[in-house]
Amino acid sequence: MPAFSLPIQSDRLTLSPFCENDAAEAWPCITPTLARYMEWDPAPSPEAFREVWQAWLPAMEKGTDFVFAVRRTGDGHFLGLAGLHHADTPAPEFGIWIREDAHGHGYGKEAVLAVAAWATATLRPARFVYPAAEQNWKSRRIAEAMGGVVVDRQPARKFVRVVYSVPVN
Repeated sequence: MPAFSLPIQSDRLTLSPFCENDAAEAWPCITPTLARYMEWDPAPSPEAFREVWQAWLPAMEKGTDFVFAVRRTGDGHFLGLAGLHHADTPAPEFGIWIREDAHGHGYGKEAVLAVAAWATATLRPARFVYPAAEQNWKSRRIAEAMGGVVVDRQPARKFVRVVYSVPVN
């Protein structure tokens, strides 16, 4: 992995590059209801999930994509994953999911803001992209709180996706 300042810290969270040890905690949290607003479906088994996360590692090593395990600072409780995709472009794309039993505490917004601050300082993008399912108002509020504006609306396999352009702050 490139020599960036990691892990990322926020007030309540620690975001570390995803590694094999995170897989056993992540897989059971990726439920069909969690993924209803995701462009992908949950892996049907830990073995199938292994194929998914193993593909992330070379991209992280090259610096084109980053996947971070989101944990509560202090007790290390696994909360979800945050991503920064197309990190080697002028407009990297955010991705976030927080386990369902941790929804409603602002962890998703805090994680995305932490990734944005880290990326701004280390990668110096021109702007960010934040795609969200049109009906996923919780995720859309994160993009809007960051000053994001909808610049595109696209059909996707499971839903209509809106794409926000988010300024670098």
